[in-house]
Amino acid sequence: MFTVYILYSPKFNKIYIGYTSDIADRFLSHNELATKGHTVKYRPWVIAHTEEFETKAEAMKRETQLKTANGRDFIWNIIHEKFGSANG
Repeated sequence: MFTVYILYSPKFNKIYIGYTSDIADRFLSHNELATKGHTVKYRPWVIAHTEEFETKAEAMKRETQLKTANGRDFIWNIIHEKFGSANG
């Protein structure tokens, strides 16, 4: 199984879109273990949304969809509902 995930940084009002075969390990990496990269700058992160897929190809396709303008609108709607963020 592969998980497409959306991380949200309430402190910086940023989102991150990715996919993984191990969501727990990947989340730990984003929040604590990684020492460089985009997500290090905007810690702490919370998991705002996840979707599961049988294959890596399906997960990659969904990740690509979420990175479009329509996908980001979908994500920000979720963020606003869950966290009440004012902009995005």
